[in-house]
Amino acid sequence: MLLDFVLNGIETSWSVHPGESLFEALRRHGRLEVKGNNCGNGECGACTVLLEGVPIPSCALLAGRAAGKRVETVSSLGTLEHLHPLQQAFLEHSAVQCGYCVPGILLSMKALLARESTPSREKIAIALSGHLCRCTGYLQQIEAVEALGSSHPSAAETNAANCQDREGDTDGR
Repeated sequence: MLLDFVLNGIETSWSVHPGESLFEALRRHGRLEVKGNNCGNGECGACTVLLEGVPIPSCALLAGRAAGKRVETVSSLGTLEHLHPLQQAFLEHSAVQCGYCVPGILLSMKALLARESTPSREKIAIALSGHLCRCTGYLQQIEAVEALGSSHPSAAETNAANCQDREGDTDGR
């Protein structure tokens, strides 16, 4: 089956197997930066992607459901040379330890900040609730998102700028 969708701002067309999860398709095509096999049923949140701006565990979504839609992976955020404000805040607040959960958490926080530039602790905690992190205890992650406040451009604006900077990128990352 042919899957046509937009991956990190780039129109993409892949052959996918019937019944294949989006996680499996992204992994098979080298476009998912999640380590390990994950939970496989959407409970840990490590493989979260944004589907039309909504965080969703990619292991719990059939690849075909992404047809014609926008999918963002953690590669849609900054680079080592130009960190996204969320990535910078996570570093500054020691919100990254083993790194296993971080790609999914960053995308969920990006979606939250796109909806609300200064979310309350409660809203941040709710947005984190679909993610299992055994290293940080979530406090540093909450503090990192709070620190962004309204002084930084929204995640959506920053992502749009990052995508424009990489328009010539042909490998889909």
